Amino acid sequence: MSTTTPPAPSRVQLPSLAVALAIMVGGTAYPPLMADSAGQADHGLAMALFWAMSAGFVRGVGFVPRTVAWRWLFSGWACAAALVLAAALMWMH
Repeated sequence: MSTTTPPAPSRVQLPSLAVALAIMVGGTAYPPLMADSAGQADHGLAMALFWAMSAGFVRGVGFVPRTVAWRWLFSGWACAAALVLAAALMWMH
């Protein structure tokens, strides 16, 4: 008899998945989205957007990492925090 409980079934999280898909399509269709006013790549903005996209895809398809640090970095809240960071970086330029 096993003493461990099975993990809860994971479910698709549509808001996170929608954010990830929107960033993916937006960045593909309009790459200047991730550039500064001089036309150079804005690495901070790209990092924030790619973090939001990665977290959105990981959480959006229902995967929940076992390690606490990875679970936080790829959570829905991390996706939202990365979007706020990206918006702040866009607003500062």
